[in-house]
Amino acid sequence: MVILGSEKLNICLMNDSFPPIIDGVANAVINYANIINESFGRATVVTPLYPGAKDDYGFEVVRYRSMPITVKLCGYRMGYPFSSSALDKLVMDEFDIIHSHCPFASTMMARVLREKTNIPIVMTYHTKFDIDIRRDIKNEALANQVIKIVAENISACDEVWTVSRGAGENLRSLGYEGDYVVMENGVDFPRGRADADDARELRHYYGVPDDTTLFLFVGRLVWYKGIRLILDALRKLAAKGQKFNMMFVGDGLDRKEIEDYAEELGLTDRCIFTGAVSDREDLRVHYTAGELFLFPSEYDTNGIVVREAAACGVASMLIRNSCAAEGIVDGRTGILTEADVEAVARTMEFAIANRAKLREIGENAMNEVYVSWEDSINHAYDRYFAVREKCMSGRSQRRENFLVNSLFKTVDEITSAVQQIRKLPTSIRVTSGRVRMAWSKKLKKIAPTLMAQSLPEGFTERDIRIESSVCTGETLIGFFDRTENKLAYAELVESETDVDRFYKKYGLK
Repeated sequence: MVILGSEKLNICLMNDSFPPIIDGVANAVINYANIINESFGRATVVTPLYPGAKDDYGFEVVRYRSMPITVKLCGYRMGYPFSSSALDKLVMDEFDIIHSHCPFASTMMARVLREKTNIPIVMTYHTKFDIDIRRDIKNEALANQVIKIVAENISACDEVWTVSRGAGENLRSLGYEGDYVVMENGVDFPRGRADADDARELRHYYGVPDDTTLFLFVGRLVWYKGIRLILDALRKLAAKGQKFNMMFVGDGLDRKEIEDYAEELGLTDRCIFTGAVSDREDLRVHYTAGELFLFPSEYDTNGIVVREAAACGVASMLIRNSCAAEGIVDGRTGILTEADVEAVARTMEFAIANRAKLREIGENAMNEVYVSWEDSINHAYDRYFAVREKCMSGRSQRRENFLVNSLFKTVDEITSAVQQIRKLPTSIRVTSGRVRMAWSKKLKKIAPTLMAQSLPEGFTERDIRIESSVCTGETLIGFFDRTENKLAYAELVESETDVDRFYKKYGLK
């Protein structure tokens, strides 16, 4: 527990998504920033630039350059994590902890910033990113390589947090070998149902009678959230003449396909698609209007939405042994089922026939499952001190690939050089052509040094050899490892240019 009046930390929160992009992780970052600023210390959010974004928050938001090339692929802009101007500003902020919430651009930028400042990095693993990668990259070999690189990116952090035990085990299955700390997310809803009249008015607005069971889903409309399972089970209920409506709250890449599938199943008059609801109080009303929250996702690592439903006294249906079901007691604080259509349909039939029981389970969830963001971040803030102490005493768990680490050192040197040039007086940079040319020549001279990687540990220039294979006829250049009696860090040679490039790579002539 943080003691009032104790040292205040300056925290750098990094994430690839942030409003106007709304998802569970962006919401988590907003809550971290708000609560740290209000109750503990200072927080700054660092995130890619989005056109039209308005950052009118009670905390500072630093935006860095981004590109739209991944919007159609995954719905997010790709941040450029090597922005020298953004990094220069972050260095000046003198942070105590860098806390990345995404293993992609955010953690890459965090690693460059650590090279410049020696600030420890905490990485929170929120989602099973391998599923997103395999969905977006159809080539299996390429997808596996990307997953490996991202897992190595996570391994390079000083401490790794996961939002559930299942999330940690998923991370291990991807090749991560380090330790992790389970740090559960909270919710920003108060404990208690929204106004009953508002909830009833919402039901009537969508044409849901009082005597009809209303099922609810809140989240991104993507197939891997288990939405096909929901729709197929609803078709079985409809065929039996059961009285129900289904409300989908959210938006996503697969929304059009999901709506089309609902129509194909003859469920159009039973299903309500509200779109995204960004106002938090309005979202509380939507939860309260529902009677059973359906979340048959085996993808999610924590399921903040399950705790949001619990905050509003709404029971959840979850897949047994899924990450989202951790801590749920079947029949008391939720309903657990198997991941098949028949089982889900039986659970829904039970719900329709036992609406009073659903209310009882929802009340139990509100009292036993609910976790506030205040409690969650209090725990996290305590842990920041432990992370800093561990790193100061040389007990960081980071594991870094030599070549990749050399890359980040090089990026650090290049961005620092760029910022030094930018700081030259305007009269020198703009009005004096001769001086500009002189600086250009100097930059060309030092560029090979800045770009050069350090020699691999244990090797010198004298260890470089060029060898040809009798079997394949290929010529390779690399460092001869006398212990293994073979070339290490070898590269293919097709011309003298490849040899020159190899030497320049390590700053040699």
